[in-house]
Amino acid sequence: MLDNVVAEKSKQFALDIIRLFRKLSDAKCPRELSSQVLRSGTSIGANIREGLVGQSTADFVARFNISLKEAKETEYWLDLLHEAGYIPDAHYDYIFPKNQELIKLLVSIIKKANENRN
Repeated sequence: MLDNVVAEKSKQFALDIIRLFRKLSDAKCPRELSSQVLRSGTSIGANIREGLVGQSTADFVARFNISLKEAKETEYWLDLLHEAGYIPDAHYDYIFPKNQELIKLLVSIIKKANENRN
């Protein structure tokens, strides 16, 4: 399963999010905010993994749509934490494009799965 590109990229992204969470704690970021980006950022890969073993194409698409929603939520938290000064520019410039790449992959996969289903 880990040879699946989106599964592997989402796992690596989750590891980056965990590292970010640790840095946010060191930066005295309110736990309520840092926990949000931790939850949404690690949820992307968990839903992808679940979708890969879906019982049907509809189940697959539903899980990948949830992953997409979590990626968009993560985008929000990364922007917010960056603009609030908790994520330095260099770290934001490293992690934000990875989230955008996941979003693009998920949109493409969902679109293709829906086309194949019809």
